[in-house]
Amino acid sequence: MSQRTTEPRTFTIMTEMAGLLVHGDNHFIVDGPLPDRSSALELVRRWSVIQIGAENPPHLASWRIKTKEFRENLAWGVMVPGNGGISKAVTELLGELAARGIRIHDSRTEDW
Repeated sequence: MSQRTTEPRTFTIMTEMAGLLVHGDNHFIVDGPLPDRSSALELVRRWSVIQIGAENPPHLASWRIKTKEFRENLAWGVMVPGNGGISKAVTELLGELAARGIRIHDSRTEDW
């Protein structure tokens, strides 16, 4: 009778986060932790003007724009005022996040 040996299992804990940064009628899917209010405002200012090849300064290196992400992986939401209203699709996505218990931070009314 052969004896089976089992290797110890290893698990990978995901530490990366993704979130939604909404700026008026525009939005960014962002890879990184929930930014504080001042970082969110600075990210929006930097990313609202396309700068090909530009990199974030060191204090904003924790965040980068992603081209896509599964909705289920979004872990935070931040709203920053901008031109125009929020699109219906982004409004629905913010509603889905809130329904999952994710707090949507609004830079107009709070500092977190």
